[in-house]
Amino acid sequence: MSNESEQQSSTLHFLDYWRVIRSRKEIVLAVTILVVLTGTVYTLMLPNIYASSVRISVSEDAPEINPFSMQQQSYYTSYNPYFLRTQFEIMQSKPILYEVINRLNLQEEWENTGEKLPREVAHKILVNSIDVFQQRDTSLIVVSVKRDSPEEAAAIANELAEVYRDSRIDLAIKSARGAIDKIDEAMKEQRVRMEAAEEKLQNIRSDLDIAVIGSQGQVEVSEMRLQQLEGDRLVAQKEMVEKEGLLKILEDLDDKDLIERASYITFDQIVMNNIQQLQDIEIQLSSLDADYGPNHPEVRRYLLQKQASEDTLKARLQALRNGLKTEYQIAKNNFESLDSVLATVRSETIVSQGTKYRPFRNAQNDLETERFIYTQLKAKHRQEIITLQVPRNPVEIIDVAEPNLRPVSPNLFMNVLLSIFVGLGAGVGLAYFIEYLDTSIKTADDVERILGLPVLGLIPQKVRPLIEEGPDSEHAEAYRVLRTNLAFTEGGSHRGAFSVLSGGAGEGKSTTCFNLAFVSAQQGEKVLLVDADLRRPVQHTILGVSNRFGLTNVLLRDVPVEEAIKATSVPNLHFLPSGRLPRTSLGVLDPKRIGELIASLKTKYDVVLIDTPPLVGISDSSIIAKETDGAIIVVQYRKYPRDMLIKAKGMIEALGVNVIGAVLNNINVMRDDYYYYYHSYYSDYYHSSQSEVPMDDNV
Repeated sequence: MSNESEQQSSTLHFLDYWRVIRSRKEIVLAVTILVVLTGTVYTLMLPNIYASSVRISVSEDAPEINPFSMQQQSYYTSYNPYFLRTQFEIMQSKPILYEVINRLNLQEEWENTGEKLPREVAHKILVNSIDVFQQRDTSLIVVSVKRDSPEEAAAIANELAEVYRDSRIDLAIKSARGAIDKIDEAMKEQRVRMEAAEEKLQNIRSDLDIAVIGSQGQVEVSEMRLQQLEGDRLVAQKEMVEKEGLLKILEDLDDKDLIERASYITFDQIVMNNIQQLQDIEIQLSSLDADYGPNHPEVRRYLLQKQASEDTLKARLQALRNGLKTEYQIAKNNFESLDSVLATVRSETIVSQGTKYRPFRNAQNDLETERFIYTQLKAKHRQEIITLQVPRNPVEIIDVAEPNLRPVSPNLFMNVLLSIFVGLGAGVGLAYFIEYLDTSIKTADDVERILGLPVLGLIPQKVRPLIEEGPDSEHAEAYRVLRTNLAFTEGGSHRGAFSVLSGGAGEGKSTTCFNLAFVSAQQGEKVLLVDADLRRPVQHTILGVSNRFGLTNVLLRDVPVEEAIKATSVPNLHFLPSGRLPRTSLGVLDPKRIGELIASLKTKYDVVLIDTPPLVGISDSSIIAKETDGAIIVVQYRKYPRDMLIKAKGMIEALGVNVIGAVLNNINVMRDDYYYYYHSYYSDYYHSSQSEVPMDDNV
């Protein structure tokens, strides 16, 4: 339930805002049209602006080919947003733009009244003419220039790109030359240090009497001897181990195995010949044994040769075994001797180096360090010189700017569209501001909230007296609703004497009073309309009767009331004119006489409606309203400030007048949706009911 009420409140709140715009649509439209016309004229008066763009590829400084890099980098460097933003600022810096101004001679091109334009002024114009931005997710930069000449815009864009490219190349070369000069200075200083270290080393060697070998004096004699002994010892150890292994194999084999494996163990020529001879004898024995048998003399001869060869082979192998033992013993003795000598030399070298050679070693290490630094500086110096000679292109112009003959500004369509939105915004804002300043009554809710009165009727705009519009007028329904609401007010009734009041003049109380009397008479009630506005009477003009005699004459007792009341052309409606106001009106509106007159009229008529003067500034209406059964206040829509209406209501309530309710009059139903739907509903209903023709029973 609460959600529905909140939604309804929100809807009504939105409709309230829309109602303000609709009610003040003339102001909104006038302001919008004025702004649109102003924007259109201003746009048409602006000069045409043309734009040309040049697109360049920007990369960090690096030669196109790096001869000292093992892996060549890609031409396009990785995306670096900080680098690109820095280049944006550099491209718009004063040195770049000043160079563009000088190359294109813009100070003379933009001269004013024949005088050369100051460079600062030309720079300011140029800064406002260029726009630098990056194409998304690329290292491409677009430079856009806007000028009143397409050729000039293209020339400035291209020149700016070329100046920026030249500045990048010059800066890279300048930095490289600066680095080469610094390295050259460091090389000279390092050469001095290296020569001093060499001289120091030479002095220490001379003082300590150290013998060295090599052009650089890097190898000492004692160290060379130690290395040679170490090498001889290793050779002797290897020879001893080899002979020991071979001897062990020979000792583990018996004679038969030794003969079978002799060809794999030794390459002695005698052994190899005996083995070959044994193999030939075996072949002959196999052939003869198959033909003659084992006792054949030829077979026996070969057997004796075989035995002799085996004995010879065994003797030779035994000699080899004995010789190998001797060689092993010699190798072992040689190794042990070299090992002993090496240990002695090593001990002497360690002792001597710990005391005598330490300063020499330190000086030698210092010299090597200085030589290494000098060598690196020399290589770097040469590398930078070669790198400087390699071509580099950190800026490449991808698209050259061309004159664009289609202007980009002013954009008539966009400016007119913007003017429409600005005009609508300004108009709506002005409408709300005027609405804020307007403290008049605008809605029935205002009447109920501010005056604390029920709203008896809502009368549309441009309503004339129903006697002129006719009884079938669609406006008559609003007054029928008013008459009906009189009966449903608290303690109210549509019969009796009622005064119709208004806070100020011109709020339509006279028309409201007449039309209420008209519809009451149409309902068959006997109605008397009294014009009590003695200063500005209008009811007699509505009815087209004379105002020579009337209420003033009755109150002055010049004529009886019956003679002053006139019949009208409207059935059941009678009229009491105001009469002519005498020069002195003192005593005319006497409360006692007014009370007696109204009481007398109520006995003769069902309804007595009294048209009274405005409340503010005139006391007549208060005197009359106090003697009636009730007062109806007519409030004109959006006319008087609410403070005046509050004051008027307070005046009559202070006298004890019974205010029945209020009528909101002269509502512009076509402008205000709040009343438009209300009025259109009963208007459509009224017309539809009038168009229905009752069918005859015989049809």
